Amino acid sequence: MNIPYSILFRDEVLIAVNKPSGHLVHPSDAPQEDDLVVMKRLRDQIGMHVNPIHRLDRPTSGVLLFGLNATATKKMCAQFQNGEITKKYLAVVKGIPTEREWECREPVRKQEKALPRDAYTSFKCLYTERHERLGNTLSLIEATPHTGRHHQIRKHLLHQGYPIIGDYFYAGISHSDQHGEALGTGTRMLLQAKSLSFTHPITKEHLIIQAPLDEMIAKCFKELPTL
Repeated sequence: MNIPYSILFRDEVLIAVNKPSGHLVHPSDAPQEDDLVVMKRLRDQIGMHVNPIHRLDRPTSGVLLFGLNATATKKMCAQFQNGEITKKYLAVVKGIPTEREWECREPVRKQEKALPRDAYTSFKCLYTERHERLGNTLSLIEATPHTGRHHQIRKHLLHQGYPIIGDYFYAGISHSDQHGEALGTGTRMLLQAKSLSFTHPITKEHLIIQAPLDEMIAKCFKELPTL
């Protein structure tokens, strides 16, 4: 049984859903029978074609925006490409950052042999809490990417010594298994696209679309403030 996606925003030209972790935005180059593809499932849910505007990594949850016609899709894609969208992410990491707010401008490579590209992310530590079973402190980080490089937030946090909990690719298998078991989050990567802020392509209205806090992120903290 297909559980319908939670629709965060919809009008005549745009629709945004709360993407679950583990779902693909669009079909992969090597599709598998059990792939969960938002583009296809949302099309069937609302009974009309949807056009991808941006993407989220498969293990990332949160706000995902689609266009419902070619004009809106083209204009929104241009906003993303021109850096006119404000994106806010939440990530759970191990440790306590030395500063409450900081930036990372480490260049990012999409592949090992590719040329490095400029990348810029700003971070803010929202909350820290010691987890007794893990024997260390977890921090909730707000990340704002100002460029859109491959795995940018994940790589920048790793570079600064704060791998995201459950990021098997960068944090490692044993680290991720240990934390997932202790926290009860399993194999989930704890990164959420929390909000998008942009100008509506037709009405020119300023919009902020937000997802509710990912329940797996909330599960990591006992006294997390309202977000």
